Amino acid sequence: MLSPYTKLEPPTTGESMIIPVQKDLELVEDFHSADSVTGALHVWWLGHSGFLLKWNGVGIMIDPYLSDSMAIQFNGRGRGWPRMTERVVDPLIMSGVDLLLTTNNHLSHLDPETILGLRAASPNMKMVVPAGSCHEVDELLGSAGPHILPVDAGCFVDDGEVTIHGITAANPDIQKDEKGASKSLGYVLTMGPFAIYHSGDTLWHKSLVKEVRRWNLNLAMLPISGYHPDEGPGMSANLNGFEASALAKAVSAGLVVPSHYDMFADDTAPTDEFIYCCDRLEQKYRILQPGIRLTMGPMIDPGSGKALPTEAHSSDWGLGY
Repeated sequence: MLSPYTKLEPPTTGESMIIPVQKDLELVEDFHSADSVTGALHVWWLGHSGFLLKWNGVGIMIDPYLSDSMAIQFNGRGRGWPRMTERVVDPLIMSGVDLLLTTNNHLSHLDPETILGLRAASPNMKMVVPAGSCHEVDELLGSAGPHILPVDAGCFVDDGEVTIHGITAANPDIQKDEKGASKSLGYVLTMGPFAIYHSGDTLWHKSLVKEVRRWNLNLAMLPISGYHPDEGPGMSANLNGFEASALAKAVSAGLVVPSHYDMFADDTAPTDEFIYCCDRLEQKYRILQPGIRLTMGPMIDPGSGKALPTEAHSSDWGLGY
């Protein structure tokens, strides 16, 4: 039941790598041809936490890691971070991206080489970042970076046909700057009939379900790599397969797709636990292969619904809406 990846032996390392189903120009052409299927949401997994979305002609990327920056930066400094999966697309040819969302300041989510390449291919691209990370992003990207749209937990930013809502993330704790602005977030994107949740790096925390259940979610993109603090600094804090499936069920996601695996050997997990738990919970899911397109309509779970302010305990939300 695991994804049937094809593998090769790259001559540079001698180690097998996962080959995307589509890559580079083939992926770009598929992305642009998706406009011919109207009224649908198109989703491509880029590997790790990265996704490419297309709806009604609007191109969106979330947490793309399209370089070898991790391997280069940490080479010879303890844990190595070489790729397990080949790069899906060269950012310099990935045109048509209108919005780029980053969820935190980890290099595998906020990669200057990837971002500046995407900006060169899509000069009008805007970038949504956690409000508490704006100064760091400005310093990292400089004047060559895209126009920044900050968003905080409990707040939203509207950009034409897409609205991005900030969702609290615990990575491993809820991180804020000296002014109380969030430094790590998940996002709910609303566009037409669709509501999509990308959690970023997060553990389960007490307000998570309350925040996300405000929407009838069509799709949730959740990490499954887990949290292993005993393995030393630099490890991300994420849900495991059981927790991701349980969260998808708790927020009544119409469909859940796992992420945050098969990119780095020291920060991955098999999909077995996630698949088993989704099956037991009767939670619909898809295991995506890198570069393949998922096309979906506005499917929702019949049990989903807005958590209205008239509910008991609504006074403890504190979401800022």
